[in-house]
Amino acid sequence: MRLDKLLSNLGYGTRSEIKKMCRQGMVKVNGQEIKKPDHHIDPNQDQVCLNGQTVRYREFIYLMMNKPAGCVSATFDRYDQTVIDLIDHEYLAFYPFPVGRLDKDTEGLLVITNDGQLSHRVLSPKKHVPKKYYAEIDQEVLARDIKAFSQGIYIGDDYTTKPASLEVIRTFEADDGTVHSEIYVTISEGKFHQVKRMFEAVGKNVLYLKRVQMGGLKLDESLELGEYRELTEEEVDLLEKKDL
Repeated sequence: MRLDKLLSNLGYGTRSEIKKMCRQGMVKVNGQEIKKPDHHIDPNQDQVCLNGQTVRYREFIYLMMNKPAGCVSATFDRYDQTVIDLIDHEYLAFYPFPVGRLDKDTEGLLVITNDGQLSHRVLSPKKHVPKKYYAEIDQEVLARDIKAFSQGIYIGDDYTTKPASLEVIRTFEADDGTVHSEIYVTISEGKFHQVKRMFEAVGKNVLYLKRVQMGGLKLDESLELGEYRELTEEEVDLLEKKDL
């Protein structure tokens, strides 16, 4: 790979800016100053330093975000803040994108990467990678609801969902005197507003929704809303495993 391509891809400047850095002796490869920006290197073997700092090369990035409500799962939106707007500049050079989507008012686990093949594997209907959500429901969730979810629910548009797992965490009396339920629901697909539409089909409404797990990857609860961190190699592997 050309040296200037490597550095520009990692966000260290434009090709012309990197050319100037080379002329100024700011770039070294394996301890030797490199004046020519078109110098070819092996990014996996050669050590590149810019202004005394080692350049860490990687082809892909993998981030876990605790998505806040009011933020859209997109790389660009004309009206609303996107999850990419929350990412530091050092990652933007990789042109990251969210793996799948969470509704604007839904919080929780969102993976952001530039690895298109991984995204395809996670989202492919053939893979059936499960997604687990925590939700608060405006009524008591009953045994018949659990059974209906386990059989798949017709949500309109000539579509019946695949079987889903519904677990009641607790049922309680809300401040307004109505009975609510906290639940976990696990689905293996991602139709538009699917969880909300499934509950609407059984006469109930979702008051709050948060994704807590994708495949074997769990949301890091230490992340505040809007915060993110890089995934470990083990967590990247967990993303495609179906253990819930």
